[in-house]
Amino acid sequence: MPKYVMLPPIDDDIRDWAQRMREEIPDLDVVIVDDEADAAQELIDADGAYGWVSPEVLPNVERLRLLQNPMAGPPVGWYYPELAEHSVVVSNPRGIYSDHIAQHIMMYVLALARGLPYYSAAQANGRWDTGARRRGYVELSEATVLINGVGGIGAEAARLCAAFGCRVIGVDPSPYGDFDGNLVAPTELDARLPEADFIVTTVPHTPETEFMWNAERFALMKSSAYFINIGRGMTCRLDDLVAALDSGAIAGAGLDVYEIEPLPEGHPLWRMENVILTPHIAVADAENIPERRFELILENARRLVEGREFVNVVDKQKWY
Repeated sequence: MPKYVMLPPIDDDIRDWAQRMREEIPDLDVVIVDDEADAAQELIDADGAYGWVSPEVLPNVERLRLLQNPMAGPPVGWYYPELAEHSVVVSNPRGIYSDHIAQHIMMYVLALARGLPYYSAAQANGRWDTGARRRGYVELSEATVLINGVGGIGAEAARLCAAFGCRVIGVDPSPYGDFDGNLVAPTELDARLPEADFIVTTVPHTPETEFMWNAERFALMKSSAYFINIGRGMTCRLDDLVAALDSGAIAGAGLDVYEIEPLPEGHPLWRMENVILTPHIAVADAENIPERRFELILENARRLVEGREFVNVVDKQKWY
């Protein structure tokens, strides 16, 4: 009987998932590992696992065929050379967040286009100010949105932007989402930045994307453009973004992720009225995410037992 190990940290959701997997797949032995010290022993004869396998443990893991990554964009170190070279297939939960994060993107787009941060500041000060907005109004039916990364999240954001009449440019080497628009390769990014009224980045943190948003790229944007980062904080150098905002090189920003999290008290971004900040919560309150995650885990567990190809397979060299 194939063995599937649920690795620490274990919470109530994972305990519930394990029991449901036992009921749905009777031919699968599902084991919960509460103590990290027991992980190495339980993984020796495991065929599948949910969680992370450390470099110290991996050499003794010979049967493992599936490693289910809990995160679509895990922290640096989750993928390491030995894991990339191992025969195990890694699957991630991409796609389960797409609609929620795309709606968060649209919150930024609409708020920035209408000058909401300025009116919110006036409201907070109890001030009736019809001239509070200091940046030009953006007519979405005439706007261009450049979306860097058109996987599931980017493709859904593109669909919503198009519904408002926006022209959408997608930048991606190999999109896996249902993107129906003007797609260009990453090598064309710099040439297309001057066209965009909104630049939305959804890409994960990889060696190639680390600090890709920097002073040089902000300098290529229109002074009326807005920058939105919903992907990973380490793709944007915050000092360079602050400088671009301070100098007026760009009009404003919407951020859910940051180079440093939590964003430090007293950071210049906190005081900028042309910036919308949310604390990495784009899907924090989405009640259907745990069930979507479980359905993906269950599907791959079935495929493990039946010997079929897995879904949401990751290129371990690229980290996504």
